[in-house]
Amino acid sequence: MSSSTEGRKGRSKSTAPDFGGERVRRGARPGPRVTVGEGAIKPRPREAGPGEVRIVGGVWKRSKLPVPYSPGLRPTPDRVRETVFNWLGQDLSGWRVLDAFAGSGALGFEAASRGAGQVTLLERDGALASALRANLKRLDKDGTVPMRIENADALVWLRRAAPGSFDLVFLDPPFAQDLFIDALKAAAPLLAPGGLIYLESPEAVVPPAELGLTVWKEGRAGAVHYRLLRRDG
Repeated sequence: MSSSTEGRKGRSKSTAPDFGGERVRRGARPGPRVTVGEGAIKPRPREAGPGEVRIVGGVWKRSKLPVPYSPGLRPTPDRVRETVFNWLGQDLSGWRVLDAFAGSGALGFEAASRGAGQVTLLERDGALASALRANLKRLDKDGTVPMRIENADALVWLRRAAPGSFDLVFLDPPFAQDLFIDALKAAAPLLAPGGLIYLESPEAVVPPAELGLTVWKEGRAGAVHYRLLRRDG
């Protein structure tokens, strides 16, 4: 889950998101709702003990990320990440990605593993942020992966970041804190045209109309709802 910003002004030279090889037309209808088969994924526990998560694709495929104990930490399950990255496409070359409530780092590291051009992870908990840095150092031995990890409050950081500076923003805030709408409001201005927000929540969250976000894909795994929201225009 889960800085002063160093928002990168202007979009870096990048490959625009093509969502698996086909650009999504403006005004296109949202894709079908995907429900993972009953029993395939059990609802995630409110508290995950010391353990690890596994990267499911890309150059770090099958690598394991040790995760320290933290109350309320809910790493996104492998099967959900696999579904989401199948929606996004396997190659994220050039994409600018933000994992705003990083926690275990599973989403941000997954994006980096698949070639994202820039990945930023935000984590307010100091112990978790230190674990993220240790995992990055272990995987990126030569220091060439364009990833930065900040020990920061996500909402404060988002509200200070430069508009249009990301192609994809992951939002998986602590369920108990009910930050979903606030996080969407803070993150939406940071999207480049056609950019995407991934939102994970205990129930389907409808983005406020003024944010200009439409549901492109959605699914459910046990008690967890997840959506890809696309910025119009």
